This record gives sequence, C-alpha cells and structure tokens, in this order.
Amino acid sequence: MEESLKNTAASYSPLVLAYMGDAVYELMIRERIVRQGNRQVNRLHLASVHLVKAGTQAAMIRLLEPVLAPEELSVYRRGRNAHSHTTAKNASVIEYRMATGFEALVGYLWLSEQKERLQELVETALSKLEEEEKHERERN
Repeated sequence: MEESLKNTAASYSPLVLAYMGDAVYELMIRERIVRQGNRQVNRLHLASVHLVKAGTQAAMIRLLEPVLAPEELSVYRRGRNAHSHTTAKNASVIEYRMATGFEALVGYLWLSEQKERLQELVETALSKLEEEEKHERERN
C-alpha cells in the first residue's frame, strides 16, 4: 500500500469520509442483493434498506471493533465523534454516530484503495449479523 494514499485519505474530515462511505457501502449492498437473484425493484429496495440503516451499521461496527487495526479504529472513532448537524429518522443518537463512524471507515478504506480489506470487513460483519439474526429467529 502506497503510504501517500493512506495519508491523503486520512487528511479528509471524518464527515467527508462518511459521505463517501455512505455511497460506497450502499453500492456494495445493492450489488450483493442484486447478485442474489433477479427480483422486483421494490423487493430489492426492501432487502437493502435493512442493511443500510443506521441501526444495522451500528451493529456491524460493534461486531468489527475487535478485529480492526489501530489505524482503522482511529478512523472509526474520528467519524463517530464528529459533530454532524443531521440525525437519523429511525435510530438513536448513539446508533447514528456509530453508523457515521462505520461510514467514515468505509470511505477511508475506499479512498486509500484498501478495497480488499473493505470487502473482508463488510463480508465478516454481514456474516456475523446474519448468524445473530438466525439465532434470534430460532429463539422466537
């Protein structure tokens, strides 16, 4: 990894990283859902909404925190602690801030061209999340 790419990506404000990360993550989720099979667009939308909402992103970052490198954890924390003037419609302030940190991490990894690491982290979190949801369904 070229150090200048990391330095350039790290120089962006955490909210700019989150802005980028929001778009990248949404595209990753949409691609994942479309690859699962051809469906009506409204069904695709419903499947993606669950995965891109702030509450799900907050759950994902909780699952990822133990495996993040120190640099990645630092980017996440910068994003989580950034003061945004917006709030989520259907999430607590804590979830929204955690989701902003998650998106900042996604944006950072994308802009520093660490796309394999980004893919690895998202796949890990989604797998763990699906496992947790499966166990929850089995309990009910």
